[in-house]
Amino acid sequence: MEFIIFTIRRVLSNPIVLLTCVALFWGGNAIAGKLAVGHVSPMLLTALRWLFAVIFIAPFALVKVREQWPIIRKNMLMLFLFGAFGFAGFNALFYYALNYTSAINVTIEQSIMPLIVFFGNFLLFKLKPSALQLVGFALTLFGVAITVSHGDLSRLLLLNLNRGDALMMLAALLYGAYTVTLRYKPALHWQAMIFVLAVSALLSSLPLAYFEYQSGKMLFPDLHGMGVVLYIAIFPSLLAQSLYIRGVEMVGGNRANLFINLVPVFGSILAVLILGEVLHAYHIVALLLVVAGILLAERSAMMRPEVG
Repeated sequence: MEFIIFTIRRVLSNPIVLLTCVALFWGGNAIAGKLAVGHVSPMLLTALRWLFAVIFIAPFALVKVREQWPIIRKNMLMLFLFGAFGFAGFNALFYYALNYTSAINVTIEQSIMPLIVFFGNFLLFKLKPSALQLVGFALTLFGVAITVSHGDLSRLLLLNLNRGDALMMLAALLYGAYTVTLRYKPALHWQAMIFVLAVSALLSSLPLAYFEYQSGKMLFPDLHGMGVVLYIAIFPSLLAQSLYIRGVEMVGGNRANLFINLVPVFGSILAVLILGEVLHAYHIVALLLVVAGILLAERSAMMRPEVG
């Protein structure tokens, strides 16, 4: 038992391990979302994800929530918006996108998030990327463009995009904006933070689920669907979000977001192994560009560490 506790503490103190686990869990989220198609509808999946997440974390977080309630109450609107857009909004678009495009595409397209984060940090906080980071971003952007266009870049000029790919780009924009604004978050214990955001995500996802029900598109989960819901509630939700917030605290938003570029690597491997999806030549090119981008950008960040 002491060895297990020691190992957990070592893991929680290592930002590289933390953020790599985040990328693995989020890569698995795309696979789970694809497995959910035909077994539970996307808006209901989003609501159930955060319902179970709230239930699971409540026993551990409520003490911290009570202790820090004055801070939470003072910043309630901000925290609600974090949960509504960064959690519920992103997830709803993410799972909806998987009804129209492949898990491989979705995981690669998430790589646009660091560019959004750096652009937002430059506009709001005047954090200027280095020349090496710009090269890394350009490679990542090119890789995402190849994926979105399915290997035919001329489709971008004609705005001839698959619906799922377009929805995923919008989801990435939401999560990138959420990450940038995390700099404004109040000083809360991570358990209190994740609980309040999960509750906010649950509340904001209910209208989406109701709209889905009213439109006659709601699909209640079968046994297979419930398995997907439970996996998503535990790994991509509670564990990944908690570790991600901790990672941002340890190394800053810019460097933490570089690890999101590992999501397509894990996601593509899992999509081939679990879903039997085909890894096309343009996917391989895109993955190589994305990995090259993260290596260059991370090297630059190591040479010039982010402050705060």
